[in-house]
Amino acid sequence: MKPQRPYKRTDRVGEQILEIITDTATRYINLSHLGFVTFTGVDLAPDFKSAKVFFSVLNPTREIQTLEKEINAFVKAFKRYLGPAIRIKHIPDLRFIYDESLNYSEKMNQMIQSINIPKDNDS
Repeated sequence: MKPQRPYKRTDRVGEQILEIITDTATRYINLSHLGFVTFTGVDLAPDFKSAKVFFSVLNPTREIQTLEKEINAFVKAFKRYLGPAIRIKHIPDLRFIYDESLNYSEKMNQMIQSINIPKDNDS
C-alpha cells in the first residue's frame, strides 16, 4: 500500500516552476514596461506537457489582453531558463494568463465594506 502524501507531484513541480519563473523575471527578463508583474500560481497538467502560469499586474501600462500577448511573447526566454533549473523529462509549454482572482477579491471587499449594518443599542 502506498503512503498518502499531503500533496500531488504536479503541485510540487508547479511550485518549483513558479519559483524559477519569478526568479527569472527578476534577474533576466525585464517586464517593467508592462507594470509591476507578479506571478501568482501555476496550474500544471498531469502529464507535465503544459502549464498555465497566472500573473497579476500592479499599475498596468496597457490593457489586460495586450499584457497577456506581450508576456506570452517571452515564453521561449522563460523556457530557456526553466530547462536547466528543473529536473523533469519534458519542459512544459507555458501559457501566461491574467489572474482575475485578485480583482474579484478586491471587489468583494469593497462590497462588504459598503454594507451598513445597524448597531444594536440594547444597553
